[in-house]
Amino acid sequence: MLQGRRTWIFDKPPVIVGTGTVVGPDEGEGPLASDFDLVHPDMTIQQPSWEKAERLMLEQASDIALSKAALSKDKINFYVGGDLINQIISSTFAARTLGAPYLGVFGACSTSMESLALAALLVSTGAARYAMAGTSSHNCTAEKQFRYPTEYGSQKPPTAQYTVTGAGAAVVAAEGDGPRITSATIGRIMDLGLKDPFDMGSAMAPAAVDTIQAHLQETGRDPGYYDMIVTGDLASVGHPIAADLLKRHGVPIAETQFNDCGLLVYDIAKQTVQAGGSGCACSATVAYGHLLKRISKGELKRLLVVATGALLSPLSFQQGESIPCIAHAVSIES
Repeated sequence: MLQGRRTWIFDKPPVIVGTGTVVGPDEGEGPLASDFDLVHPDMTIQQPSWEKAERLMLEQASDIALSKAALSKDKINFYVGGDLINQIISSTFAARTLGAPYLGVFGACSTSMESLALAALLVSTGAARYAMAGTSSHNCTAEKQFRYPTEYGSQKPPTAQYTVTGAGAAVVAAEGDGPRITSATIGRIMDLGLKDPFDMGSAMAPAAVDTIQAHLQETGRDPGYYDMIVTGDLASVGHPIAADLLKRHGVPIAETQFNDCGLLVYDIAKQTVQAGGSGCACSATVAYGHLLKRISKGELKRLLVVATGALLSPLSFQQGESIPCIAHAVSIES
């Protein structure tokens, strides 16, 4: 099952039997609006705080995924989830509502594929019959924690990204109808010394490149094996850097569609989202919503999702630390 140093090949590929995606108003005005299960017209979702709104979205995404999988909550053996808020409280409180045995994980914005890879591993090895992977983010919770509260109205440079308000969940089973998870490559920490929290795309690009290279080398595949390779949230600054680095390293990335969830989720020419989308929900909602629907329609047969994450905190930034980054890759096939 282990191939190379950090790639899992699933001999009995687990199946994604149900997904749920919930987003906020900005995402509902973007080009992928019709691919999400639930679009909320306001950021508060009639909750008394941004944090409670984020938690509710994750609970709703989990319920939708269970409904599509035709499963009750008590059938989930393990819930694997995380988010951006301190102590991953959105996932913890959502897991409290779900009532399933819980594994909390943190990979910043890479949490979507980190949780999916671990859920697939649990099911593939027989450690679980059903596992759920889930994650969320909210523009206002992220701004309040990592930068300035939204009410402050601070200006941001064009390299900054806009945290996606949303949540995504997927139910993984040993068998059933749906796309198969065939392999996963776990990322390693990459840190090139960048310190600007308003330019995370540049910081994360080397991590994405490192994981893509490792995945291709350890699986013996060329980029052309996939109909699309999509990064998590490098956006308009980091994605061209990643493409250039891959070319410099001799990876023929032009053999496939190379895209980014942070560029897909918004119309950056028309929406005020700076360089594009970011946040845990960026890759989760785009992958579980838009991209899996394209697989179900036959438009894509083989997809590699490379979710990226910047592992900084307000404390580490204030202490002058650079930004460690990571990327996790999961291959999904029809």
